[in-house]
Amino acid sequence: MSAPVLRLLAAAGLLVSQLALAAAPAAPVPAPGRPALDRQDIRAQLAPRRYTTIAAEIGAKISRISVVEGGAFRAGQVLVSFDCSLQQAQLQKAKAVLGAAERTYGANKRLDELRSVGKVELEASAEVAGNNVLLSKCAVAAPFAGRVAEQKVREQQYVQPGQALLEILDDSVLELEFLVPSRWLAWVKPGHAFQVRIDETGKTYPARVQRIGARVDPVSQSVKLSAMIAGRFPELIAGMSGRVELAPPAGQ
Repeated sequence: MSAPVLRLLAAAGLLVSQLALAAAPAAPVPAPGRPALDRQDIRAQLAPRRYTTIAAEIGAKISRISVVEGGAFRAGQVLVSFDCSLQQAQLQKAKAVLGAAERTYGANKRLDELRSVGKVELEASAEVAGNNVLLSKCAVAAPFAGRVAEQKVREQQYVQPGQALLEILDDSVLELEFLVPSRWLAWVKPGHAFQVRIDETGKTYPARVQRIGARVDPVSQSVKLSAMIAGRFPELIAGMSGRVELAPPAGQ
């Protein structure tokens, strides 16, 4: 077959291919992307309203821990007591020195050494005050009502100032934090009621939005919401998690 004929056939084949492509239906243009949160469950975890670490303020041996791990306590209740017999002895000694200085001052207030006697009295008074402050640290009271989440020390153990003793939390109100699509801000407001299904109990509980985050994450197009469980449910404890049942109104 001659070269001109081969070129003619190749050109015809190319034309047929182009016509077939032109006749094929155009591929659909993908719709604008929606936030990933719209396509998956919204998860949340229960958290206590307040929590803190109780630490020792003095170096001493623990004589008693009054609330066990998991136990409940009231505000002001003594949680940890220290053996402060040494500090008690130091206080009694300081009080004796102060009493002697006061008696000496009274007997010698008209003599030339009045100034030096007054100085001894002042130092003894300061030592008494210092020992009283130390003794006030020998019992650690609860700053709020709640429960002991973790016990980090044991009775008869010697601890240093600043050493952690107990992790405590206030579970009188359980809070939720979770992310939602930022475009939901058009209808989600503080006070908005919804439901949350907790995995550990298999039950659904009422909740209410408390606060809306201060900024939107531009990458995920999401914003943080803080909510609270509406009511007291003894079976709920901090750390449980579940699925938020919060859906936009029709047309949103």
